[in-house]
Amino acid sequence: MNLRELLLIVLVGWTVVGIAGITLSLVRKERTKAVRHSLWIVAVWAIYLGTLIGVSLWQPQKVVAMGQNQCFDDMCFAVTGVQELPGYLIQDGSRLVRVSVRISNHGKQKPQSEGLIQAYLIDRQGRRWAESTAIAGVPLTARVAAGDSVTSEPVFKVAKDATGLELVFTHGRWQPGVLVIGYSDSLLHRRTVAALNQ
Repeated sequence: MNLRELLLIVLVGWTVVGIAGITLSLVRKERTKAVRHSLWIVAVWAIYLGTLIGVSLWQPQKVVAMGQNQCFDDMCFAVTGVQELPGYLIQDGSRLVRVSVRISNHGKQKPQSEGLIQAYLIDRQGRRWAESTAIAGVPLTARVAAGDSVTSEPVFKVAKDATGLELVFTHGRWQPGVLVIGYSDSLLHRRTVAALNQ
């Protein structure tokens, strides 16, 4: 856990305590006090969300090179290779692209996994392709022993004319990272991408 995540946790805890105080004020029929506390909560959240959006719009997009780790706490992911799968006849003219991803547990104590991690490909035109679920192997959410690493090879069905492919790791839209300042998944932030040199 880093300082930005801690800040969000403190803010959420403070908000919960504040809402309890507002409820107590309403029960005691102290309407003015309840309104004042409500305004404080709204103002602090407005400042926080304004800062979050400002940082998201200000920070440039981060491009990660092949072999470079992207870490989420102790779990790190690095694109180590990309390969177009020849010989698969797809009727609509699409291509199958397999990406090799090294998953490493940099923790020292126990096996871990990054349970919400997903990946998708984008191309130079901004088109997006999710991982193909028809071809199974080691999932990105695999449990990895402490100090060890495994390789996952997600496959993506992309358009025939797709160029400039990049891989994006995400935890999805509905997770707390959306509200963490400066996080790749945060609101309106440019996603960190791994260039595939395709």
